[in-house]
Amino acid sequence: MLQSIGVPGLVIILVIALILFGPSKLPQLGKAVGQTLKEFKNSTKDVVDDVTGEFKEVKEEFTLVDNKKEDSAKK
Repeated sequence: MLQSIGVPGLVIILVIALILFGPSKLPQLGKAVGQTLKEFKNSTKDVVDDVTGEFKEVKEEFTLVDNKKEDSAKK
């Protein structure tokens, strides 16, 4: 998505933001956006870690069941 904007598009967006919010509000706005992106990234990482952990647990359970089946088939 951002790849299609390009440098001229970013310059236009920054000029519009400067006009709308003024030079005194831009640092606060940038900080808020940065914090929001950081929180989103951390939340996404937590969700991915939880899902990955669940998949590992399920895989381990299936491995144990398969091992038990192999052991019982050998008897």
